Amino acid sequence: MATEPLLRKLESQLAALPVPVALVLPGGRRLGPADAALRLEFQDWSGLATLAAGQIGKVGEDYVEERVRFEGSMRDLMTAAAAMLPGSPVASDTSWWTQMLRRARSLASHTHQKDAEQIRFHYDVSDDFYALWLDPRRVYSCAYYRDPAMALDEAQEAKLDHICRKLMLRPGERFLDIGAGWGGLLLWAAEHCGVTGTGITLSKNQHAHVNRLIEQKGLQSRVKMLLLDYRDLPEDAPFDKIASVGMFEHVGHANMPAYFAKMRRLLVPGGLALNHGITAGSVASDQLGAGMGDFISKYIFPGGELLHASLVLHDLAVGGLEMVDTENLRPHYARTLWAWSDALEARLEEAHAVLVQTHGQAGAGRVLRAYRLYLAGSAMSFERGWIALHQVLATRPDDDMHTGSLRGAQSAYPFNRDYMYR
Repeated sequence: MATEPLLRKLESQLAALPVPVALVLPGGRRLGPADAALRLEFQDWSGLATLAAGQIGKVGEDYVEERVRFEGSMRDLMTAAAAMLPGSPVASDTSWWTQMLRRARSLASHTHQKDAEQIRFHYDVSDDFYALWLDPRRVYSCAYYRDPAMALDEAQEAKLDHICRKLMLRPGERFLDIGAGWGGLLLWAAEHCGVTGTGITLSKNQHAHVNRLIEQKGLQSRVKMLLLDYRDLPEDAPFDKIASVGMFEHVGHANMPAYFAKMRRLLVPGGLALNHGITAGSVASDQLGAGMGDFISKYIFPGGELLHASLVLHDLAVGGLEMVDTENLRPHYARTLWAWSDALEARLEEAHAVLVQTHGQAGAGRVLRAYRLYLAGSAMSFERGWIALHQVLATRPDDDMHTGSLRGAQSAYPFNRDYMYR
């Protein structure tokens, strides 16, 4: 039988896994231990061949489309998935042809219209759905576990405080939040630091939500939220401080120098900007291999691209900004994502009911299955260092060698970290 070599390979792979896994084959035959806590049921043989090849992103697609079903915990599923990989998913292809194609794809994927469509595809899935597994402020980015005992909502507030400390926000300063999400940082900075804040987003849901909060909090005189592309922001009244959190992953590799140059023009001389975003684990790759990056592009973040931290710093410098501090929060994001994943897993029936209202019965199931894999798979990827999270603090030099706390600093940055932690 032609399937016997495939079955022998699968049996060998199952025996080597760190968690017991059973496979149910088309027709009902079973491989693996009878009491395995994790069980995968396949509707056709092509899915089994994909699994044996270690194309776990494609297996994930089969799960979303109900060609594969599973029973068990997401943590066990991710442990097994990582062990099935044939090699590192962050391998680099540095050929000139690949790099040229990647740049061409990046340019084509990030027009004004496509960026708006891609942002809304993800962030406008359903506000009520996100509210089920995010913290009460709906901070949809890496938390900061300053104290390991912190709960998610405490760690998210610690992250907001950490960013505001790094930027040294002061009362009366003009603050810009690029990609302000559901307003967590924008409103925190206004309420705790006294800034006059402007937030921008391309998500219609987020725009409406934040404007409701601004009105409820009586902040209309100091805070505004705009439905606007960062490229269209007027430059005639530069900001004292700028933050961009979880947004530059949507900018595209080809546009990154122009993105940072725009940020420089929006910043007063000597001002500070903080870029907080996911970075690649490989210098020459913009997504994970083994089909995982393709899965994310199809179901979660169309048009999303990741850069290695070294490339981020390069493009930031090309854009005319000076990096003054860089911090890798990778372990914090692994813990954040597991918190989100656990929260969603605890409310699956409620999540499905919420999604039915916006996506219908069939669509709700597909979205929910995709997000289950996305959250747990991302947590695994941060744990294993396949991707990371960097906060990069930068300044726009004012070209005056006599300003700053140190001679020649050319900005308000004190060039030591004491102020962040006092």
